Amino acid sequence: MSAPLTAEERRWVKVLSTLNEAQARWFVADKALDLGRGGISRLSEVTGMSRMTITKAIRELRGRGVLQPAARGRVRREGAGRKPIEASSPAVMTLIKAIVEETTAGDPMSLLRWTSKSTRTIAEELARRGHAVHANTVGRCLHDLGYSLQANRKTKEGPQHASRDEQFRYINRLVTAYIKAGDPVISVDTKKKELVGQFRNAGRTWRPRGAPVAVHVHDFPQLGQGKAVPYGAYDIARNRAVVNVGISHDTAEFAIESIRRWWRLDGRRLYRDADRLLICADSGGSNGPRLRVWKLGLQILANDIDKPISVCHYPPGTSKWNKIEHRLFSFISLNWRGQPLVNFETVVNLIGATRTRTGLRVKAVLDTRTYQKGLNVEDEVLQDVRLRRHTVHPDWNYTIEPLSA
Repeated sequence: MSAPLTAEERRWVKVLSTLNEAQARWFVADKALDLGRGGISRLSEVTGMSRMTITKAIRELRGRGVLQPAARGRVRREGAGRKPIEASSPAVMTLIKAIVEETTAGDPMSLLRWTSKSTRTIAEELARRGHAVHANTVGRCLHDLGYSLQANRKTKEGPQHASRDEQFRYINRLVTAYIKAGDPVISVDTKKKELVGQFRNAGRTWRPRGAPVAVHVHDFPQLGQGKAVPYGAYDIARNRAVVNVGISHDTAEFAIESIRRWWRLDGRRLYRDADRLLICADSGGSNGPRLRVWKLGLQILANDIDKPISVCHYPPGTSKWNKIEHRLFSFISLNWRGQPLVNFETVVNLIGATRTRTGLRVKAVLDTRTYQKGLNVEDEVLQDVRLRRHTVHPDWNYTIEPLSA
């Protein structure tokens, strides 16, 4: 560990910052000579100047080097200094590009194809091909070639369903008609499950310098309190949402209870005169169109609120178009970035505090019930569900009437 700077060292380091390159080199060399044994090491430590540079300057001061009058004009003559690799070896740029592109092309048996393309790895490969280039130079060349460090982006959805566009148009027509009539339209889905405890949460937040929040090194579930399962119901017309935070499993029964809580906390107050409810949901997960428990739960909910419930499912592979994803869940992730979700109370409070400039308001509640997986609904029970399929894609679009209708 380096010794702290003395008052004298701090004073002449300030002077050093006012000198040009040659003057600074000679100034440090003179100080090193004054210190005697260990002077070069100490001055290199204090100034960050390399030992080789200080040694060269000492030779110049002792008359064994060329001492130029740096005070008069330039430190170096015009055009002096090492030429950049682009000028001295133009072929290196082409070679760097070829090495990088070998990740997706070239000989499939090449060992390089299966290695991480760090600047250090590329520099080592260049050395093997006869070009000694530093990793920092490789990074600069990559930027000059138009490359940058990039993460994967989830954009490939697989083959598009043949009826995708038709279903989107149908959903849009229904949503427009419901909103125009003053009836509620909610977008529902389950957000990614989150480990609850002293675990790292991606992102950064402002804190006193050098005082980051300490979290577990490993994300072992047994070190925490369990997993939070946030299921949201987003009111498309009013830009409001209710998020039900579960502590057990993401089941159809849990999804129905989450929608029921939206109705109790927001729906029945804001839509007293509504005649119907429209739910936009994905085609998978706890609210998939093939789940019997989901449809039975909707029948019970329709009976409770005494209103018909229509459901429109997004085609498979298009879940990112579900409005709840980019109007609610993305902002929840932004709001709690860099903050460990130490307990369920923290999860609920951070979700409930989510706000946007466009007026998003969120209510969050904790659901401590335990939901069982693998529940079955017998055929005779399913027959009691008053399900009316729509003429447009009946597997994705249907209405469940309350028994009182």
